[in-house]
Amino acid sequence: MQKTKVRLTKTFKEFVDGEKLSGIFLIAGTTVSLIIANSVLGESYLGFWRLYLGGLSIEHWINDGLMAVFFLLIGLELERELYKGELSNFKNALLPIFAAIGGLSLPALIHFAFNNGTPTQAGIGIPMATDIAFALGVLALVGSRVPASLKIFLTAVAVMDDLGAIVIIAVFYTSKLSFLYLLLALGVFGILIGLNRWRVMSLIPYLLGGAVMWFFMLKSGVHATIAGVLLAFTIPFTPIQEDINSPSYILEHFLHKPVAFMILPLFALANTGIVIGADWLQSLSSSNSLGILAGLILGKPLGIALISFVVVALGICRLPLDLNRKHIIGAGLLGGIGFTMSIFITNLAFTDSNIINNSKMAILLASLTAGIIGFGWLKLFGKSEETVEDIDETEFADV
Repeated sequence: MQKTKVRLTKTFKEFVDGEKLSGIFLIAGTTVSLIIANSVLGESYLGFWRLYLGGLSIEHWINDGLMAVFFLLIGLELERELYKGELSNFKNALLPIFAAIGGLSLPALIHFAFNNGTPTQAGIGIPMATDIAFALGVLALVGSRVPASLKIFLTAVAVMDDLGAIVIIAVFYTSKLSFLYLLLALGVFGILIGLNRWRVMSLIPYLLGGAVMWFFMLKSGVHATIAGVLLAFTIPFTPIQEDINSPSYILEHFLHKPVAFMILPLFALANTGIVIGADWLQSLSSSNSLGILAGLILGKPLGIALISFVVVALGICRLPLDLNRKHIIGAGLLGGIGFTMSIFITNLAFTDSNIINNSKMAILLASLTAGIIGFGWLKLFGKSEETVEDIDETEFADV
């Protein structure tokens, strides 16, 4: 294979390192939550997250409040990708965009095939998402055997996946819609866009406006976390350089540690208290569980890989010089790690506690399986001859 030099910006490396840390803390939080939920303290532990504070349960504050900050970070990362990253060049962006479409569509079709016309049909969105933190964490475990371009490709696919999941949440998981509050939220969004156009560079008015927009979005019936994504696209970004004075850069840099060390671990603690009953194996044979398992373990890699191969064969886009088909298959396998977003959508899709519990069990098993298979595949077939050159924060580079 032709040797090529891949240049990674320090911002991108910081993002990857932050996601790896998120994965570690997510694993720790999930392990602790599973152990306590299935101990003598289980009932009290699960009851704690349902305690009400200020009109919302603690679980609700985490899932609707703190996770809005997580979605703000996702939005900032997407903004960076669109301005300066893999998605900034339309030709380069085509491959991960097509791959993400395949990775979203096929798992949804598989779940729909299992659950069409049943009460669990609403779970169609569960196997559609990819957990960036876990996927990049597993990729990091493979080490330097894999080309740097694979990290870029997987990140771009996962970011597009998250964007797709956000759209799905906004469109399909909105129950009761209040047009008045939605218009108020959009009005605040419009004001923040105006501040951006007037080049207001202080973060304070954006963050205050974002809090107001979050409140109106919560009252509107549209999931409040959408406010985090909308806020991200109002914050000024400097595309010429990776400008450390850019408000977008400052906020993204600041949010990495709180999200990795606090928000995602709290989300795991509050949402993975899965009670493993005597019939846990039987629960995995339900149509919903089978749809989740098949969607993540089979649908994700097939959807990502097949559509990538087709568009490359048709000449619509090309593989980076240091990637081959085995790398794309490996990325597809890691795309089957749903976890955070899949659990998030589960909470929106269902109200029955048994269905939620069984869905989360299927998500954990599918994500673990996808991670192990993806790790093994890339260990065997992921070797590359590329070299990696780091660059300074102020040096421009296409990532």
